Amino acid sequence: MLKIQEIREIIKLIDHSSIDEFSYEAEGTKVKLKKNSVQGSTEQVVSQVKPVAPVAVAPVTVETTQAPAAITTNESAAHAELNESAVNDESLHKIKSPMVGTFYASSSPDSQAFVQVGDKVNDDGIVCIVEAMKLFNEIEAEVTGEIVEILVKDGQLVEYGQPLFLVKAN
Repeated sequence: MLKIQEIREIIKLIDHSSIDEFSYEAEGTKVKLKKNSVQGSTEQVVSQVKPVAPVAVAPVTVETTQAPAAITTNESAAHAELNESAVNDESLHKIKSPMVGTFYASSSPDSQAFVQVGDKVNDDGIVCIVEAMKLFNEIEAEVTGEIVEILVKDGQLVEYGQPLFLVKAN
């Protein structure tokens, strides 16, 4: 049976994707989610939901540190413009996300990234993981070449078809 938090996570993933309808059925529980229907209405149906006992949650503290700004506004704009031109460069192959999910550069937080800028990759080499609904999907390079740029950060949410890497193909 799905927990409320899992249902909320599914709703967020569907909301940020191009999926218009989602159905899930297990152990007599049905969840059906629709969005952007022809009538313009949004419908969320959950049937046969069993009550769940309340769970005590320990307070969470979050520490944040702010890094000093090392790039001036002009340098930042120039970097964004350079990044934009690199993404639009037709000579570079774009490795795109095949699904909506969370981008991970390595298999675990304490291990090294699959690839870094300047690394050589084969068409069947793994370049990252995209996690969707607690499934970790290994993404392959699709082309033999050299990683020119990594376009997303570790832990960042990615959309279907969003470019993740730029590769200079051999």
